[in-house]
Parts: sequence; C-alpha cells; structure tokens
Amino acid sequence: MFLIIAAAFNPHVKSFFSLPTQQRVTVGDHIRFKLEFPQNLLKQFSLYVESNEHNVLLLNGTDISGKVFSFVDGWPMATTPGKANIQIRLFGLFPVKNVKVEVVPQTKLVPGGHSVGVLLHSEGVIVVGQSIVEDNNGNKFNPAKDAGIEVGDVIISINGQTVTSDEQVAKIIDTMGNEGKNLELLVKRNGKKIPVTIKPIRCRETERFRIGLYIRDSAAGVGTLSFYDPSTGKYGALGHVITDADTNQPIDVSDGMIVKASIQGIQVGKSGVPGEKIGMFVNEKDFSGTIEKNTKYGIYGSMSGKIENPYYREMLPIALANQVKTGPAEMLTVLKGQKIEKFMVEIKKVLPQTVPDSKGLIIEVTDPRLLKKTGGIIQGMSGSPLIQEGKIVGAVTHVFINDPTRGYGCLIEWMLKETEGLNKPLISFF
Repeated sequence: MFLIIAAAFNPHVKSFFSLPTQQRVTVGDHIRFKLEFPQNLLKQFSLYVESNEHNVLLLNGTDISGKVFSFVDGWPMATTPGKANIQIRLFGLFPVKNVKVEVVPQTKLVPGGHSVGVLLHSEGVIVVGQSIVEDNNGNKFNPAKDAGIEVGDVIISINGQTVTSDEQVAKIIDTMGNEGKNLELLVKRNGKKIPVTIKPIRCRETERFRIGLYIRDSAAGVGTLSFYDPSTGKYGALGHVITDADTNQPIDVSDGMIVKASIQGIQVGKSGVPGEKIGMFVNEKDFSGTIEKNTKYGIYGSMSGKIENPYYREMLPIALANQVKTGPAEMLTVLKGQKIEKFMVEIKKVLPQTVPDSKGLIIEVTDPRLLKKTGGIIQGMSGSPLIQEGKIVGAVTHVFINDPTRGYGCLIEWMLKETEGLNKPLISFF
C-alpha cells in the first residue's frame, strides 16, 4: 500500500496516468505525449500507429501507419483528416496505453471584439409578474395565478391565436372579456405545453378586462462579438445564454437581430457589484445579422456586412479543447466608442470537460490599464474573444461576483458546434 501511495505522488508515474485516452488535433499540428521520464527510461517505450486513412500521421515525411517508432525519434504531424490509434508499448512488446487520435481540418475565423447591440424577441410572451385585479364592486382577484399561471411561463397562444406582443395580448383579453368568453391559453413551461383556462375580470381602475399578469415580449442589451466565419456568414457572440431579467429563465427565440453598438460609458466593477458597459445602438449598416439560436454558449446566427479586426487582418486558427493551456492570453473588447482594444489576461485553469459546458476556463485580468478603467470583467464584455499563441481559444462568459478581476470563459470548440445547422447567410439584413 505504501508503494502504491508513493507511486501516485511520483511525477513520472503521474505523467503517465495523465496521458489522454482520446485526443483531437487539427491538420498541421504535432502529436505530443508529455512523459516526465528520464531519457534512458523513455527509450524503453515505443509507439505503434494504426490509422483508417493514408498519411493521417507522418513522421519526417513518412506515413507511420502500421509502423513502430520511439519517443526519441520525434513527434508525428497530423497531415490528413482521419482517425488513428496510437498504442504505447513497453520494451516494444507489452501494450500499456491506447490513445485514440482524431485529426480534423483546420478552422480559421475572424476574431471578434466588436460591440454589438442585441434585440431578441421571444416565442410568445413571457410572464414576468402577477398582480391583483379589482372589479367594480371592490372585489380583488388574481385570475391567472388562481388558474395556475407561474412567473417564467411563456404564453404561446390565446383561443387558438398565436401571440407575439404585450399589446396584442391585452387586446385579445379585453375583446374576449367583452364578449363574455373564457380565455384558453397555451402555456409553455420547462419545455412542456400546458392548456390553461382563465376567466378575465373587468378592472375598475383601467376599465378593461384583465387577468392579472405582467408580460414581456422582447429583450435588448449590449454584448461582444466572439467570432465570424466569412465562408459561411455565421457568427457567435456573448458566450452565454440570454435570460429574462425578471424570471432568470432562458428566452426561447422567435426572432432577433444584432447591430453595431457604441460604448458611451463604463460602470466600474467592485466586489459584490458587477460593473457594466453603457452602450447605444448605432444606425450604421457596416454589419448586421439574425439571431437564430440562444444557447448556454451564446447567441448564434448569420451576418452580412464588413467585419474586420484591426489587430488581426488575417483569420486566426482555433485551438481545440485539449490544446488550450494555462498561461498568458489576450482579450479583445471595446471600452469606448467602437474601438477594439487588446488587453492581457491570464488563463488560470483549464477545466477538464468531456462534454460541452459554458465554463471551461478560469481567467484573470492582469492588464493594469483594464483594471483601472473597469475593475476587471464587467457586463457587456461577455463574448470578448480570448487569443493564446496566435489561436482563438474561447470567449469571456461570466464574472466572479466577489472578485471582478476573475471570471469564466467558454472554449471556442464548444461555441463552434452551435453554428451547425444554422440557415444560410443573408444577402442583406435591411
């Protein structure tokens, strides 16, 4: 038992057991396994490669499928999309580890950093509050609450008519009430659609029929563009889901758009009080786009127009999840007007993830200038791209409420998955 425990803390043994069982790399990258063994011991290990295609992995320009090579011979390069299995052998005979390798085409994107105005319309209307309705006799009712309507519910239709705005809902309720009819609502809650019957009450104060609800049909705000793909017209922004301010529930997208925005001021973040960018929408047609998805990794859709980055005139490759590491990185965002600026951050931790999640990185702002101007990460920075060693690794998503100098980031690999299945880009939004 003592030997087992001692081995577990041995850096050589730990480096072996920390080797991945699966690895994704892009064309042009080298396959590397970090074994912290002395050179004479490392020579006792060899690697045997099997691949499903020719030239998936090359060593010194030679296809190594079906061949054995040593750790000291160098590292193979991924040259063709495909899959390979690398078997690590001891003394050339005993298999001790299998690593499945998937080689994918290199993806290049235009890094964002641009401030964008977000206009999002929900599917139906969202219930954000409840109220008492007093009739002409002074009796007080709450018809919607009594019928089972809850804050956070989404009203899809009333009496078979699809609803899209608060004005439309108010008109239907008053019309049905004057006709002495009940309201048959179709309500969406936790992904399920529920029929609800409500009898409207004539309100003494407004002289209209009401059911005692506060509702909202849209959301608006300022965020940051994460990336843009000119070949498809697809984009990603924000890095996190848009939720309703009152219910904190994700908004089901009916339609929406992003436009250019200008930052007019900054509220500095402090411990317990997140800061904020104060922005306004700009009526310029440099770029615009649709919002087709509102996911926990951000908003996604199609864009048209001129999208350029002043720091990177050429597109940058992305880093896959297993290629991101702790250390210095840079963040692109806007603090004043529409000028994109570059700031230094530190990736403190890369959280191990076998499935996509919006919190894959822990980052810390180290740039003195950014700390002085904002206190760290503030609202409106969500979606600001993170660049490390010339690759896009992810985007800022959340701030630590009690420490605004630190926050979470989402890996670009997970964000890109959300662009799959989007509609073709628009010729022009306006």
